[in-house]
Amino acid sequence: MPSAFEAARRMIAAMLDGRTSADLDKRSRPDTTTPLKPWIRPSKHLEPTFTAANWKVLLGNSGATEADKAELYDAKAQEQLVGYEHNVENYIGTLRLPVGVIGPLRVNGIFAKGDYYVPLATSEAALVASYGRGARLISSVGGVTTGTLAEAVHRSPGFAFATTTEAGLFVAWVCENFELLKTAAEETTRHGKLVELSPHVEGDHVYLVCSYTTGDAAGQNMVTIATEALCAAILGHSPLKPIYWFVEANFSGDKKASAMSFVGVRGRKVTASVELPGEEIRKQLHTTPQRMEQYWRMSALGGVMSGSIGVQGHYANGLAALYLATGQDAACVAESAVGVTRIETRENDKLFVSVTLPNIIVGTVGGGTNLPTQAAGLNVLGLKGAGNARAFGEVCAAVCLAGELSIIGALCAHEFVNAHKNLARGKA
Repeated sequence: MPSAFEAARRMIAAMLDGRTSADLDKRSRPDTTTPLKPWIRPSKHLEPTFTAANWKVLLGNSGATEADKAELYDAKAQEQLVGYEHNVENYIGTLRLPVGVIGPLRVNGIFAKGDYYVPLATSEAALVASYGRGARLISSVGGVTTGTLAEAVHRSPGFAFATTTEAGLFVAWVCENFELLKTAAEETTRHGKLVELSPHVEGDHVYLVCSYTTGDAAGQNMVTIATEALCAAILGHSPLKPIYWFVEANFSGDKKASAMSFVGVRGRKVTASVELPGEEIRKQLHTTPQRMEQYWRMSALGGVMSGSIGVQGHYANGLAALYLATGQDAACVAESAVGVTRIETRENDKLFVSVTLPNIIVGTVGGGTNLPTQAAGLNVLGLKGAGNARAFGEVCAAVCLAGELSIIGALCAHEFVNAHKNLARGKA
């Protein structure tokens, strides 16, 4: 590993390339004399006049050209403008990403059962081909077994008190008044249910982890609104008044990998597994069960040594592509792409492979799922609308398993580099 000293020296050399330290000092000072470029006009509602005004600013003050405007704000983007009102502000158009599809991916799950065609939106060559190869292997042996193990979406308001004693008495009051707080939270939503309150005391601070089920929605906004109502009930009824409080105090694991959600759940905890005959591994992945187990053992230790939360190859690749194609919150990949892949050789030339992901944050209603192309992606899956979120979570795990099989197989067969050369950079 390079030393911090050498890294700093290289960076300083790059900073000073053709410049003096006085030049750098001048560049870094606040600039209050140069006129600021025009502001983008904020708009509560999406209207053509606001979008036109924003494009006028961009065309005169950024690197954007009329050709760029035509790409982002084409006829379809203009026609569908109003439909995006609850999904974006300061609208200037839509973004097109290539969408590939893999499948059929056969899933034998508690909630997902059948053959699924899975849309993946990405700009990374080789990704769809790799996940498609894994899906073919899984389906050729009868499919993947999946199960949803737990559900909960969290918010963690924080409260500051005058003393640690007050913090402790506040926790006692919360525990005694769960039903009052549950009622207040659930009055804000038809589908969300407050299932648990978990207090954590740090000195005179209290972190109150509020856990909800959210029906078929991913539920991030749902639990935020419900928790604000819960906090209002606390302020109105608790005899212990906080000095100050926040609706989210960064204990929930929202949009980040955390040890708490890794050992618990955030969203949906899902597992997927398959047992593969050695013959199919040799035929389709060009390697052996023994070599794949050896790779997994070495990579697991590498993950531990690097300090990763969980041990897996590239869940983020498949999840990001699937989330973009189906209207999920792409930022949730930060927490969703955490988990454990396990590979073990079994008797009779078999290989057992499983993935467990404790933080799958997905929905089939609300959020971006109603946008035109994202709704189409969910329809390709056959999982649009109410009653499908748990099945969708299990498909997510199955997709991750397909990706793990393919990338590990490629590494074991020494085909990983050539795959990227051929698909991303032309013929090797």
